[in-house]
Order: sequence, then structure tokens, then C-alpha cells
Amino acid sequence: MARYHIETYGCTSNRGESRQIEQALRDGGHHPADGPADADVAILNTCTVVEKTERNMLRRAEELQEETADLIVTGCMALAQGEEFREAGIDAEVLHWDDVPQAAMNGECPTVTPDTEPILDGVIGILPIARGCMSDCSYCITKRATGRIESPSVEENVEKARALVHAGAKEIRITGQDTGVYGWDVNQGTSLLPELLDRICSEIDGEFRVRVGMANPKGLHGVREELADVFARHEELYDFIHAPVQSGSDEVLADMRRQHCVEEYLEVVAAFDDALDYWTLSTDFIVGFPSETDADFQQSLALLRETRPEKINVTRFSKRPGTDAADMKGLGGTLKKERSSEMTDLKMDVVAEAYESMIGDRREVLVVEDGTGDSVKCRDSAYRQVIVQNASEYGLEPGDFADVEITSHQTVYAFARPV
Repeated sequence: MARYHIETYGCTSNRGESRQIEQALRDGGHHPADGPADADVAILNTCTVVEKTERNMLRRAEELQEETADLIVTGCMALAQGEEFREAGIDAEVLHWDDVPQAAMNGECPTVTPDTEPILDGVIGILPIARGCMSDCSYCITKRATGRIESPSVEENVEKARALVHAGAKEIRITGQDTGVYGWDVNQGTSLLPELLDRICSEIDGEFRVRVGMANPKGLHGVREELADVFARHEELYDFIHAPVQSGSDEVLADMRRQHCVEEYLEVVAAFDDALDYWTLSTDFIVGFPSETDADFQQSLALLRETRPEKINVTRFSKRPGTDAADMKGLGGTLKKERSSEMTDLKMDVVAEAYESMIGDRREVLVVEDGTGDSVKCRDSAYRQVIVQNASEYGLEPGDFADVEITSHQTVYAFARPV
């Protein structure tokens, strides 16, 4: 039986892939090692979102090949840029996620144990509902790794969610490269996400919460009212959506080949505003795209001010090899840095305003993980982060639900005390 070590970098979807790899290894009778030096095989699940990340992946692969007997490299960088590892002289098998378990088991017949419990991260269970996307963004290299959407059935995903809850999960994180287009490949271009969420919340017994991962505005737009209604009807769902708009300019969105326009994004936001009194909008912006003018950038700032998302990821454009945008004449690094700084300042003002507005409110929260020192990290119904200090005094630990009063904030999270 092999002893394995897995390291995962990148998004929650990548973490979900690693959970599936580990589940297959556990089901086959294999066991986690204490670290790479004690492992028969090390598995590096890579990310390739920006050039700096690539360098970090190559450096970590070099370190791991010195520490362990065999190295397998998988994930987005491995699938999109596998030649980078070979050119760096790294002695590793570069494999698709699905091929990792069999390679790690070295051809042994697995000793399958069907009753093996799903693998949790504390009280958090990760549920990848599909792999791939339907987009063709001009700047994205990840699509070379993940390909077009492949959607398991709703029934299969419901059963996976049920297994996670029965294993002790209190928070299920639904992931995918684009959860909004789940089912497009089997349902004539219409998302099955509303049906999946409705069934998870209606058919699974237990006290738990569900967070829906990144969903591009185009996929959400066609089912926006149906989806918002599902959120309104089920308290199990965190009232939270992550819809990355990327730019406030339709011209830039067209050059990015983002499929949606600004108005469609606004209509998604409006549908949730109409259905929910208290919810969290999360979005992403890319600043410094090669065709972005100052007027385009100002439109992005205006959109941020108008929709006031409580969670915002700001990324400076980075050319990715093999993408169409890499061939475009880029903007200077100084200009990109200035725009990033200006948007980040606005972001912090918007987010701080949202958390400041919570002070004095009472909320039910779920404790999801331990924090620094004697504190715990919690999430309220809109997935806003709430910190409770001196948690041991209140007997709080991950998996507990608690009623708290918000006492203060620190820009991107709130502090609270149990009541």
C-alpha cells in the first residue's frame, strides 16, 4: 500500500479535485504520509493563474522531487503548460487529474472500501459539481486544462452532497470552473444549478449550509429569477453569489470575449436584490487589460460604486502564453499598478462600509474553522466573515451554530460576541 502526500494550490475547485484524488486513494487502501519525505509518492496539484504562480509551482516541484521517491504533477499548470516542467528538468509524471489515482497506486488492484467516509476539511466539504466551462475568454489559460463543461447528473451530485453531510460536513462548498453553466452540456444550454440547489436543500436531512462558488454572469443571467427564488426559499443556502464581471466596459468585455455585457450583470444583481433583503455580492475585476482605456477603467470604477459588492478581487492583467490576449500590445506596468491601486482603495472603502453597517446587528453564524489564538471564524447567512474571540469561554468550536451580536469590524471582517 502506498503512502501519499498531496499539495494543492489555486482555487476551491482545485481543492475539490484533490479531495477526489485522495478519496480514490483512500478507497484503494492507501494512506496519507506525515510529509513528502515519508511518502512513496507526492502529488502536486498546480495553479497557473498568473506568471508569478507558475514560478512558484516550478520551484515547489523542484523541492518535492528532492524530498520524495516519486512525483506526480497535475492541475491547471500541468495540463496547460506541462512542457514547462520538462524544460525545467523536473523528473515527474505530468498527468490529468483523473489519471492520478491509478498512477499513484502503481498499477495495484485497489482494495475498495465503499463505506470509506468522504474526506472533509474540518467541517467543510467540497463538492465539485462539474469540470470545465463554456467560455472562451481571450486571456485565460486555464481553459486549456479544464476543457468544455462536463456535468454529472443532478442525482449524482445530490448523493455526493448527502455523503458529505452524513460524514459531518456543516458547510458544503459547491465548486467548478463556472458553476452557473452546470448542466449546459446535457440540458440544451440551460443551467441545472437551481434544480441542484433546490434538491440538496430539500432532500438532505441535517443542519448545514451551502456556499455556491464562482458563476459567470452569462450562466446566471438565463436563470437569475429562478435561482434567486431558490435562495429566498432555503435557509441552508448562504445568500451569496460570486459573479466575476471583470470590467465595467462593454468594449473591454468584448475584447476579453466574456460573453456577457454589463447590463446582463446588472440584471443578475437586480434579481437577487428583489428576492433577498440581505445578501452578499462578490465579483472580480481585471485592470490593465491591453485594450482598456482610461474611460474604460472609469466605467469599471463606476460599476463598482453602483453595485457595491462586499467582496471584490482586483487582478492586474498578466499575459498568459498561448492565449489570444498575449499577442495584444500591453499597457505599461506603471499604469496597471496605478489603476490597481486606485481600484483597491475604492474596494476597501466599499467593503468597510458594508461591515460597518453590521455593527449592533444580531446574526446567526456557523463556526467554520479555528482562527488565530483563541478565536473562531464564522459565517453569517450572507457568508460575511465574523470573528468571535475568546471562543473557549463560550464553548464554541467548528460546526457549532451560534447567535451573536456584531460589536466592531476591521474592514474585511466583523467581530462579534455570543448572545
